[in-house]
Amino acid sequence: MKDIQTIQLALSIAVAIIMLGMGLSLTINDFLRIKKQPKAVLIGLVNQLVLLPFIGYTLAVLLGLQAEIAVGLMLIAACPGGPVSNLYCNLARGDLALSITLTALTSLITVFTIPIVVNQALLLFMETEHVVQIDFWQTVFKILMVTIVPVSVGMVVYHYFPAVATKMEKPVKIVSSILLGVIITGAFIANKDELLDALPFVGTATLALNVITMAIGFFSGRLFKLNYKERVSISVECGIQNGALALFIGSLGVMANYPGVLLAPAVYGILMFFTGAIFAAVVNFFRPKDIGA
Repeated sequence: MKDIQTIQLALSIAVAIIMLGMGLSLTINDFLRIKKQPKAVLIGLVNQLVLLPFIGYTLAVLLGLQAEIAVGLMLIAACPGGPVSNLYCNLARGDLALSITLTALTSLITVFTIPIVVNQALLLFMETEHVVQIDFWQTVFKILMVTIVPVSVGMVVYHYFPAVATKMEKPVKIVSSILLGVIITGAFIANKDELLDALPFVGTATLALNVITMAIGFFSGRLFKLNYKERVSISVECGIQNGALALFIGSLGVMANYPGVLLAPAVYGILMFFTGAIFAAVVNFFRPKDIGA
């Protein structure tokens, strides 16, 4: 996988700008409302922290994936929803405050759960017991810099300078979306031969993980009688994982000796942009008439 660090840096900058744009339309009341509706947060956490790794493992076994691909799929399943999930939640007109809250919570919690899931995957599929370690403060710092900090800056601007925020919101979102598209296209072109070769056996598994978890997120919300916007948010959070974090962790420690581990996160990272866009279009098309923007 070529230029991973460059791609990750560019992606981090792009999603930070995206988060800034989202913050320009948020107020503290959006988050206070979540405190009054803890059920949605709990359902989202259970979906991501418990069901996602289980589904990843089930797919790896049922599809008979090669050991390195299976570990890579489990790595994606163990990761939190990335900042890009907040972008697609916004496009799908879900509950953005719930989406950001779940991203922040799962990002912090998975600092501890990722090593457990990945080490079990290494033991089950590759028969190695090497320990994968994650720098806690480095990970937290990255999360804060690309999610919480830019959103907070946008919210401060919106609170104190609402006219400025209104003028900035649309241009910032347009620029950040174009930048993100350029980065993903560049990453694909730089690694197209390797990724195209991997698609037949990795694409099916990653696409299945993406689509199945989105569906479970939406219908579990329906089962527990969440409103439409909350269901959309949980679906996106379950189906759009932090591919950049997965690539980063996949290059650590013992996994650095198995480059095939990185193929699943890389392919997933490309596919999720298309499935996320399709999902946003579908839920907007079937959106109940009595649901506001």
